[in-house]
Amino acid sequence: MKVLVPVKRVVDAYVKVRVKSDGSGVETNNIKMSMNPFDEIAVEQAVRLKEAGTATEVVAVTIGPQQAQEQLRTALAMGVDRAMHIEADAGVEPLAVAKLLSAVCDQESPDLVLLGKQAIDDDSNQTGQMLAALRGWAQGTSISKLEPGDGSVTVTREVDGGLESLELPLPAIATVDLRLNEPRYPKLPNIMKAKKKPIEQSTAADLGVDVTPHLKQLKVEEPPARAGGVKVSSVDELIDKLRNEAKVIQ
Repeated sequence: MKVLVPVKRVVDAYVKVRVKSDGSGVETNNIKMSMNPFDEIAVEQAVRLKEAGTATEVVAVTIGPQQAQEQLRTALAMGVDRAMHIEADAGVEPLAVAKLLSAVCDQESPDLVLLGKQAIDDDSNQTGQMLAALRGWAQGTSISKLEPGDGSVTVTREVDGGLESLELPLPAIATVDLRLNEPRYPKLPNIMKAKKKPIEQSTAADLGVDVTPHLKQLKVEEPPARAGGVKVSSVDELIDKLRNEAKVIQ
């Protein structure tokens, strides 16, 4: 089984995000960047499949500026076999990302595409589903368990009131949730080795994909500041405040 793992460069999850002074977007200069946490879980699962002898090759791919190769180096240090970088300086919309990944699928013919259910920067939660639609492949979203079978994988996800399991014939696409696994920390020797590994580079033009944006971002704003909380001494006081100050009950 060949596994393709798309990864995205995002602002580190522990960094407090700030909006640019002109409202044109989120400040990323001199900010720590990391691999999207959901994608990191997908990489871990793909490496585990290889360690178990199920996957024969794991390929990581990213779309972004030159600096996005840092996240590919992380994936290589975790155990990925090869890495591909599609260079794009401007932001790429989810549909364009899905088209680029579909072009990579044409080249690589993976049996399984594992990717995060969403990126923590835009929270779009679209790319996996769009890629499945473009390829006409089976898909499982927000999975918390994956079991390989004979020509298929069985995936499980949490639903209201329980768990739902689906058998996906290969090739298939699965987007992963937080509960699938806990990603490993790359060991220092593997980090050093990853720095020397080659990364295949290409552009959207090389893949014949038009990534012209179809959406225009008008403005980005900080959320309104939260008012400080208050302590109440009794249930009666709480009800009084909810009724007469917050006016959320009658």
